[in-house]
Amino acid sequence: MTDIKYEDYGFQTRAVHTGNDIDKETGAIRRPITMANSYSLPYDPTDLNWSSADGNSIYTRNGGANQKYLQEKLSSLEGGEDCVVLATGVAALSGMFFALLNSGDHVIFSDVTYIAVYRLLNELFNKKFKVETTIVDSSDLKAVRAAVRPNTKLIHIETPGNPTLKISDIRAIADIAHENGALLSVDNTFASPFNQRPVELGADLCVESLTKYINGHGDAMGGAVIGEREIIDQIRSQAMVNLGGAISPFNAWLIMRGAVTLPLRMRQHNENAIKTAEYLESLECVSFVAYPGLKSHRLHETAKNQMTNGFGGVLSFALKADHDTHNKFVSHLKVITSAVSLGHDESLIVFLGEDDERQYLYPEEFHSGFFRFSVGLEDVEDIIGDIRQALEKCMLL
Repeated sequence: MTDIKYEDYGFQTRAVHTGNDIDKETGAIRRPITMANSYSLPYDPTDLNWSSADGNSIYTRNGGANQKYLQEKLSSLEGGEDCVVLATGVAALSGMFFALLNSGDHVIFSDVTYIAVYRLLNELFNKKFKVETTIVDSSDLKAVRAAVRPNTKLIHIETPGNPTLKISDIRAIADIAHENGALLSVDNTFASPFNQRPVELGADLCVESLTKYINGHGDAMGGAVIGEREIIDQIRSQAMVNLGGAISPFNAWLIMRGAVTLPLRMRQHNENAIKTAEYLESLECVSFVAYPGLKSHRLHETAKNQMTNGFGGVLSFALKADHDTHNKFVSHLKVITSAVSLGHDESLIVFLGEDDERQYLYPEEFHSGFFRFSVGLEDVEDIIGDIRQALEKCMLL
Protein backbone atom coordinates (compact mmCIF):
# COMPACT_ATOMS: atom_id res chain seq x y z
CA MET A 1 0.00 0.00 0.00
CA THR A 2 1.17 3.53 -0.60
CA ASP A 3 2.78 5.47 2.24
CA ILE A 4 1.13 8.71 1.09
CA LYS A 5 -2.67 9.03 1.00
CA TYR A 6 -4.24 11.22 -1.69
CA GLU A 7 -7.85 11.59 -0.49
CA ASP A 8 -7.67 15.40 -0.50
CA TYR A 9 -6.27 15.64 -4.03
CA GLY A 10 -8.19 15.98 -7.28
CA PHE A 11 -9.48 13.10 -9.39
CA GLN A 12 -6.68 13.27 -11.96
CA THR A 13 -3.95 13.37 -9.29
CA ARG A 14 -5.50 10.36 -7.57
CA ALA A 15 -5.74 8.53 -10.90
CA VAL A 16 -2.00 8.99 -11.34
CA HIS A 17 -0.73 8.36 -7.80
CA THR A 18 -3.13 6.28 -5.71
CA GLY A 19 -2.04 2.65 -5.45
CA ASN A 20 1.40 3.39 -6.82
CA ASP A 21 4.58 3.71 -4.76
CA ILE A 22 8.35 3.25 -4.97
CA ASP A 23 9.27 -0.43 -5.05
CA LYS A 24 11.26 -1.00 -1.87
CA GLU A 25 13.50 -3.68 -3.34
CA THR A 26 14.55 -2.08 -6.64
CA GLY A 27 13.77 1.60 -6.14
CA ALA A 28 11.55 1.56 -9.26
CA ILE A 29 8.97 4.35 -9.18
CA ARG A 30 6.33 2.07 -10.70
CA ARG A 31 4.80 -0.97 -9.01
CA PRO A 32 6.21 -4.16 -10.58
CA ILE A 33 4.13 -7.10 -11.79
CA THR A 34 4.14 -9.79 -9.12
CA MET A 35 3.31 -12.94 -11.05
CA ALA A 36 3.75 -15.35 -8.13
CA ASN A 37 0.76 -17.49 -7.23
CA SER A 38 2.10 -18.43 -3.79
CA TYR A 39 3.69 -16.39 -1.00
CA SER A 40 6.05 -17.10 1.88
CA LEU A 41 4.32 -18.36 5.02
CA PRO A 42 5.06 -17.33 8.63
CA TYR A 43 7.14 -19.49 10.98
CA ASP A 44 4.01 -21.25 12.26
CA PRO A 45 1.32 -21.36 9.54
CA THR A 46 -1.03 -23.69 11.40
CA ASP A 47 -3.27 -20.88 12.61
CA LEU A 48 -3.83 -19.50 9.12
CA ASN A 49 -7.27 -19.63 7.55
CA TRP A 50 -6.58 -21.01 4.09
CA SER A 51 -9.79 -19.48 2.76
CA SER A 52 -9.10 -16.05 4.22
CA ALA A 53 -9.22 -12.89 2.14
CA ASP A 54 -7.95 -10.66 4.92
CA GLY A 55 -5.23 -9.02 2.84
CA ASN A 56 -2.34 -11.21 3.95
CA SER A 57 -0.70 -12.76 0.91
CA ILE A 58 -0.96 -16.56 0.99
CA TYR A 59 -2.12 -17.58 -2.47
CA THR A 60 -3.20 -15.41 -5.38
CA ARG A 61 -6.76 -16.71 -5.28
CA ASN A 62 -6.92 -15.11 -1.81
CA GLY A 63 -5.54 -11.84 -3.17
CA GLY A 64 -2.44 -10.73 -5.02
CA ALA A 65 -0.18 -7.70 -4.74
CA ASN A 66 -1.22 -6.05 -8.02
CA GLN A 67 -4.86 -6.60 -7.23
CA LYS A 68 -4.44 -4.79 -3.89
CA TYR A 69 -2.83 -1.76 -5.54
CA LEU A 70 -5.65 -1.55 -8.08
CA GLN A 71 -8.29 -1.88 -5.38
CA GLU A 72 -6.79 1.08 -3.54
CA LYS A 73 -6.92 3.21 -6.68
CA LEU A 74 -10.50 2.29 -7.54
CA SER A 75 -11.78 2.86 -3.99
CA SER A 76 -10.37 6.37 -4.18
CA LEU A 77 -11.73 7.15 -7.65
CA GLU A 78 -15.21 5.83 -6.87
CA GLY A 79 -15.45 7.43 -3.42
CA GLY A 80 -16.01 4.07 -1.71
CA GLU A 81 -14.74 2.60 1.54
CA ASP A 82 -13.34 -0.56 -0.04
CA CYS A 83 -13.12 -2.46 -3.31
CA VAL A 84 -12.76 -6.02 -4.56
CA VAL A 85 -11.31 -6.63 -8.02
CA LEU A 86 -12.30 -9.80 -9.86
CA ALA A 87 -11.52 -11.54 -13.14
CA THR A 88 -14.22 -9.91 -15.31
CA GLY A 89 -17.16 -7.56 -15.08
CA VAL A 90 -19.51 -10.55 -15.09
CA ALA A 91 -17.50 -12.14 -12.27
CA ALA A 92 -18.08 -8.94 -10.29
CA LEU A 93 -21.83 -8.98 -11.00
CA SER A 94 -22.36 -12.69 -10.37
CA GLY A 95 -20.10 -12.65 -7.32
CA MET A 96 -22.02 -9.73 -5.84
CA PHE A 97 -25.37 -11.45 -6.40
CA PHE A 98 -24.06 -14.77 -5.07
CA ALA A 99 -22.70 -13.18 -1.89
CA LEU A 100 -25.74 -11.03 -1.11
CA LEU A 101 -28.73 -13.15 -2.09
CA ASN A 102 -30.32 -16.16 -0.44
CA SER A 103 -33.28 -18.34 -1.39
CA GLY A 104 -36.50 -16.43 -0.79
CA ASP A 105 -34.92 -12.98 -1.26
CA HIS A 106 -36.42 -10.62 -3.81
CA VAL A 107 -34.46 -8.54 -6.33
CA ILE A 108 -35.67 -5.64 -8.46
CA PHE A 109 -33.56 -4.94 -11.52
CA SER A 110 -33.56 -2.62 -14.52
CA ASP A 111 -35.28 -3.72 -17.70
CA VAL A 112 -32.25 -2.44 -19.63
CA THR A 113 -29.05 -4.07 -18.41
CA TYR A 114 -26.09 -6.04 -19.68
CA ILE A 115 -27.29 -9.41 -21.01
CA ALA A 116 -25.45 -11.31 -18.25
CA VAL A 117 -27.53 -9.54 -15.58
CA TYR A 118 -30.73 -10.47 -17.41
CA ARG A 119 -29.62 -14.11 -17.56
CA LEU A 120 -28.33 -14.24 -13.98
CA LEU A 121 -31.39 -12.70 -12.36
CA ASN A 122 -34.17 -13.61 -14.77
CA GLU A 123 -33.09 -17.23 -15.27
CA LEU A 124 -30.19 -18.65 -13.23
CA PHE A 125 -30.70 -17.27 -9.72
CA ASN A 126 -34.44 -17.55 -10.11
CA LYS A 127 -34.43 -21.21 -11.17
CA LYS A 128 -31.38 -22.54 -9.33
CA PHE A 129 -31.58 -20.67 -6.03
CA LYS A 130 -35.26 -19.65 -5.79
CA VAL A 131 -34.45 -15.95 -5.68
CA GLU A 132 -37.51 -13.92 -6.65
CA THR A 133 -36.91 -11.28 -9.32
CA THR A 134 -38.88 -8.40 -10.80
CA ILE A 135 -37.89 -6.51 -13.95
CA VAL A 136 -38.86 -2.83 -13.86
CA ASP A 137 -38.44 0.32 -15.90
CA SER A 138 -36.02 1.86 -13.42
CA SER A 139 -36.42 5.28 -15.04
CA ASP A 140 -39.97 5.24 -13.59
CA LEU A 141 -39.68 5.85 -9.85
CA LYS A 142 -43.32 4.93 -9.26
CA ALA A 143 -42.71 1.55 -10.90
CA VAL A 144 -39.63 0.96 -8.76
CA ARG A 145 -41.50 1.83 -5.58
CA ALA A 146 -44.49 -0.34 -6.57
CA ALA A 147 -42.21 -3.34 -7.15
CA VAL A 148 -40.84 -3.36 -3.59
CA ARG A 149 -41.91 -6.32 -1.43
CA PRO A 150 -41.28 -7.12 2.25
CA ASN A 151 -38.52 -9.55 1.17
CA THR A 152 -36.80 -7.16 -1.26
CA LYS A 153 -33.09 -7.45 -0.51
CA LEU A 154 -31.55 -5.65 -3.47
CA ILE A 155 -32.36 -3.16 -6.21
CA HIS A 156 -29.90 -3.35 -9.09
CA ILE A 157 -29.82 -0.70 -11.81
CA GLU A 158 -27.60 0.16 -14.72
CA THR A 159 -27.34 3.78 -15.77
CA PRO A 160 -26.77 4.61 -18.55
CA GLY A 161 -28.30 1.26 -19.52
CA ASN A 162 -26.86 -1.10 -22.11
CA PRO A 163 -27.78 -0.83 -24.97
CA THR A 164 -30.58 1.76 -25.01
CA LEU A 165 -28.82 4.42 -22.87
CA LYS A 166 -31.76 4.60 -20.47
CA ILE A 167 -31.09 6.80 -17.42
CA SER A 168 -32.18 6.02 -13.86
CA ASP A 169 -32.13 8.46 -10.94
CA ILE A 170 -29.52 6.97 -8.57
CA ARG A 171 -30.20 9.20 -5.58
CA ALA A 172 -33.97 8.75 -5.74
CA ILE A 173 -33.75 4.97 -6.08
CA ALA A 174 -31.23 4.81 -3.23
CA ASP A 175 -33.83 6.54 -1.07
CA ILE A 176 -36.50 4.01 -2.09
CA ALA A 177 -34.16 1.10 -1.35
CA HIS A 178 -33.08 2.39 2.05
CA GLU A 179 -36.61 3.30 3.12
CA ASN A 180 -37.47 -0.37 2.63
CA GLY A 181 -34.37 -1.93 4.16
CA ALA A 182 -32.86 -2.93 0.82
CA LEU A 183 -29.50 -2.28 -0.82
CA LEU A 184 -28.90 -0.46 -4.09
CA SER A 185 -26.22 -1.60 -6.53
CA VAL A 186 -25.40 0.38 -9.67
CA ASP A 187 -23.55 -0.81 -12.76
CA ASN A 188 -21.52 2.28 -13.66
CA THR A 189 -19.62 0.83 -16.64
CA PHE A 190 -21.05 3.14 -19.34
CA ALA A 191 -20.29 6.24 -17.28
CA SER A 192 -17.00 5.42 -15.51
CA PRO A 193 -16.13 7.08 -12.18
CA PHE A 194 -14.90 10.14 -14.03
CA ASN A 195 -18.44 10.99 -15.13
CA GLN A 196 -20.53 9.46 -12.35
CA ARG A 197 -19.90 8.10 -8.86
CA PRO A 198 -22.91 6.12 -7.60
CA VAL A 199 -21.59 5.60 -4.06
CA GLU A 200 -21.40 9.36 -3.59
CA LEU A 201 -25.01 9.56 -4.82
CA GLY A 202 -26.23 7.13 -2.17
CA ALA A 203 -25.75 3.70 -3.73
CA ASP A 204 -24.45 0.96 -1.46
CA LEU A 205 -22.45 -0.75 -4.19
CA CYS A 206 -20.96 0.29 -7.52
CA VAL A 207 -19.99 -2.28 -10.17
CA GLU A 208 -17.50 -1.60 -12.95
CA SER A 209 -16.43 -3.74 -15.86
CA LEU A 210 -12.77 -2.74 -15.76
CA THR A 211 -12.42 -4.26 -19.23
CA LYS A 212 -14.06 -1.13 -20.62
CA TYR A 213 -13.18 2.51 -19.83
CA ILE A 214 -11.03 2.04 -16.74
CA ASN A 215 -8.57 -0.16 -18.65
CA GLY A 216 -9.33 1.71 -21.85
CA HIS A 217 -7.04 -0.15 -24.24
CA GLY A 218 -9.00 -3.28 -25.12
CA ASP A 219 -6.29 -5.63 -23.86
CA ALA A 220 -7.27 -6.82 -20.35
CA MET A 221 -10.37 -8.08 -18.57
CA GLY A 222 -11.44 -7.33 -15.03
CA GLY A 223 -14.35 -6.29 -12.84
CA ALA A 224 -14.78 -4.49 -9.54
CA VAL A 225 -17.33 -3.92 -6.80
CA ILE A 226 -16.90 -0.84 -4.60
CA GLY A 227 -18.77 -0.01 -1.40
CA GLU A 228 -18.85 -0.47 2.36
CA ARG A 229 -16.01 -2.61 3.73
CA GLU A 230 -18.27 -5.10 5.51
CA ILE A 231 -20.17 -5.93 2.30
CA ILE A 232 -17.02 -5.94 0.16
CA ASP A 233 -15.35 -8.39 2.56
CA GLN A 234 -18.31 -10.72 2.11
CA ILE A 235 -18.05 -10.53 -1.69
CA ARG A 236 -14.28 -10.93 -1.57
CA SER A 237 -14.49 -14.07 0.53
CA GLN A 238 -17.28 -15.75 -1.42
CA ALA A 239 -16.74 -14.59 -5.00
CA MET A 240 -12.96 -14.46 -5.11
CA VAL A 241 -11.78 -17.16 -2.73
CA ASN A 242 -14.59 -19.70 -2.78
CA LEU A 243 -15.84 -19.23 -6.34
CA GLY A 244 -12.36 -18.57 -7.69
CA GLY A 245 -13.05 -15.29 -9.48
CA ALA A 246 -9.56 -13.88 -8.89
CA ILE A 247 -8.03 -11.53 -11.45
CA SER A 248 -4.67 -12.40 -12.96
CA PRO A 249 -1.74 -10.27 -11.71
CA PHE A 250 -0.88 -9.24 -15.27
CA ASN A 251 -4.41 -8.03 -16.00
CA ALA A 252 -4.50 -6.14 -12.70
CA TRP A 253 -1.21 -4.46 -13.65
CA LEU A 254 -2.46 -3.57 -17.15
CA ILE A 255 -5.69 -2.08 -15.77
CA MET A 256 -3.73 -0.17 -13.13
CA ARG A 257 -1.64 1.33 -15.93
CA GLY A 258 -4.68 2.13 -18.06
CA ALA A 259 -6.52 3.81 -15.18
CA VAL A 260 -3.84 6.50 -14.92
CA THR A 261 -5.11 8.14 -18.12
CA LEU A 262 -8.84 7.62 -17.40
CA PRO A 263 -9.61 11.35 -16.87
CA LEU A 264 -7.83 12.38 -20.08
CA ARG A 265 -9.45 9.65 -22.13
CA MET A 266 -12.94 10.24 -20.75
CA ARG A 267 -12.80 13.94 -21.61
CA GLN A 268 -12.08 12.98 -25.23
CA HIS A 269 -14.70 10.21 -25.28
CA ASN A 270 -17.27 12.66 -23.93
CA GLU A 271 -16.38 15.35 -26.45
CA ASN A 272 -16.27 13.00 -29.44
CA ALA A 273 -19.52 11.29 -28.51
CA ILE A 274 -21.62 14.43 -28.14
CA LYS A 275 -20.34 15.84 -31.46
CA THR A 276 -20.98 12.53 -33.20
CA ALA A 277 -24.46 12.23 -31.65
CA GLU A 278 -25.35 15.76 -32.77
CA TYR A 279 -24.14 14.99 -36.29
CA LEU A 280 -26.18 11.78 -36.49
CA GLU A 281 -29.26 13.54 -35.11
CA SER A 282 -29.00 16.12 -37.90
CA LEU A 283 -29.26 13.49 -40.66
CA GLU A 284 -32.55 12.76 -42.41
CA CYS A 285 -31.51 9.13 -42.98
CA VAL A 286 -31.11 8.45 -39.22
CA SER A 287 -34.31 7.29 -37.52
CA PHE A 288 -33.20 7.97 -33.93
CA VAL A 289 -30.18 8.68 -31.76
CA ALA A 290 -30.08 7.69 -28.07
CA TYR A 291 -27.45 9.55 -26.07
CA PRO A 292 -28.02 11.14 -22.64
CA GLY A 293 -25.99 14.20 -23.59
CA LEU A 294 -28.57 15.20 -26.21
CA LYS A 295 -31.31 17.56 -25.09
CA SER A 296 -33.74 15.33 -26.98
CA HIS A 297 -33.02 12.44 -24.59
CA ARG A 298 -36.09 11.91 -22.41
CA LEU A 299 -34.03 11.90 -19.20
CA HIS A 300 -31.35 14.40 -20.19
CA GLU A 301 -31.92 16.53 -17.07
CA THR A 302 -31.56 13.54 -14.75
CA ALA A 303 -28.35 12.54 -16.54
CA LYS A 304 -27.03 16.10 -16.28
CA ASN A 305 -27.65 16.13 -12.51
CA GLN A 306 -25.73 12.93 -11.78
CA MET A 307 -23.18 12.73 -14.64
CA THR A 308 -21.16 15.73 -13.59
CA ASN A 309 -18.29 15.66 -16.11
CA GLY A 310 -19.93 14.30 -19.24
CA PHE A 311 -22.16 11.63 -20.69
CA GLY A 312 -19.77 8.90 -21.76
CA GLY A 313 -18.72 7.58 -25.13
CA VAL A 314 -21.56 5.19 -26.04
CA LEU A 315 -24.62 5.97 -28.12
CA SER A 316 -27.20 3.99 -30.07
CA PHE A 317 -28.77 4.89 -33.40
CA ALA A 318 -30.55 3.39 -36.38
CA LEU A 319 -30.92 4.15 -40.07
CA LYS A 320 -34.10 4.55 -42.06
CA ALA A 321 -33.11 1.45 -43.98
CA ASP A 322 -33.61 -2.30 -44.10
CA HIS A 323 -31.62 -4.97 -42.29
CA ASP A 324 -29.11 -5.57 -45.08
CA THR A 325 -28.39 -1.86 -45.56
CA HIS A 326 -27.41 -1.60 -41.91
CA ASN A 327 -24.85 -4.34 -42.49
CA LYS A 328 -23.65 -2.73 -45.73
CA PHE A 329 -23.10 0.53 -43.87
CA VAL A 330 -20.83 -1.23 -41.38
CA SER A 331 -18.93 -2.97 -44.16
CA HIS A 332 -18.01 0.41 -45.68
CA LEU A 333 -16.54 1.86 -42.48
CA LYS A 334 -12.76 2.37 -42.46
CA VAL A 335 -11.94 4.08 -39.16
CA ILE A 336 -14.71 2.55 -37.07
CA THR A 337 -14.30 -1.16 -36.30
CA SER A 338 -17.14 -3.71 -36.27
CA ALA A 339 -16.63 -5.42 -32.90
CA VAL A 340 -18.26 -5.88 -29.51
CA SER A 341 -17.19 -4.21 -26.25
CA LEU A 342 -16.77 -0.52 -25.54
CA GLY A 343 -14.44 1.98 -23.93
CA HIS A 344 -11.51 1.10 -26.19
CA ASP A 345 -9.21 3.70 -27.68
CA GLU A 346 -10.67 2.87 -31.11
CA SER A 347 -14.29 3.35 -32.15
CA LEU A 348 -16.35 0.14 -32.11
CA ILE A 349 -19.76 -0.51 -33.63
CA VAL A 350 -22.09 -3.51 -33.51
CA PHE A 351 -25.38 -4.01 -35.36
CA LEU A 352 -28.03 -5.50 -33.09
CA GLY A 353 -30.81 -6.97 -35.19
CA GLU A 354 -34.52 -7.43 -34.70
CA ASP A 355 -34.41 -10.75 -32.82
CA ASP A 356 -32.81 -9.86 -29.48
CA GLU A 357 -34.53 -11.87 -26.74
CA ARG A 358 -35.00 -8.68 -24.70
CA GLN A 359 -36.44 -6.65 -27.59
CA TYR A 360 -39.80 -6.50 -25.80
CA LEU A 361 -38.13 -4.46 -23.03
CA TYR A 362 -36.71 -1.80 -25.38
CA PRO A 363 -38.42 1.37 -26.62
CA GLU A 364 -40.30 0.86 -29.87
CA GLU A 365 -37.73 2.65 -32.03
CA PHE A 366 -35.19 -0.08 -31.19
CA HIS A 367 -37.39 -2.92 -32.45
CA SER A 368 -36.27 -2.78 -36.08
CA GLY A 369 -32.58 -3.20 -35.34
CA PHE A 370 -30.02 -0.59 -34.30
CA PHE A 371 -26.33 0.12 -33.77
CA ARG A 372 -24.53 0.36 -30.46
CA PHE A 373 -21.63 2.69 -31.11
CA SER A 374 -18.69 3.15 -28.74
CA VAL A 375 -17.09 6.40 -29.90
CA GLY A 376 -13.31 6.24 -29.58
CA LEU A 377 -10.40 8.65 -29.29
CA GLU A 378 -9.76 9.30 -32.96
CA ASP A 379 -10.08 12.83 -34.36
CA VAL A 380 -13.80 13.46 -34.31
CA GLU A 381 -13.62 14.84 -37.85
CA ASP A 382 -12.36 11.43 -38.97
CA ILE A 383 -15.10 9.59 -37.09
CA ILE A 384 -17.81 11.76 -38.61
CA GLY A 385 -16.12 11.62 -42.02
CA ASP A 386 -16.10 7.82 -41.84
CA ILE A 387 -19.83 7.74 -41.08
CA ARG A 388 -20.49 10.17 -43.93
CA GLN A 389 -18.56 8.22 -46.57
CA ALA A 390 -20.22 4.93 -45.51
CA LEU A 391 -23.68 6.51 -45.76
CA GLU A 392 -22.83 7.89 -49.19
CA LYS A 393 -21.77 4.44 -50.39
CA CYS A 394 -25.12 3.12 -49.16
CA MET A 395 -26.80 5.96 -51.11
CA LEU A 396 -28.36 7.33 -47.93
CA LEU A 397 -26.82 10.80 -48.29
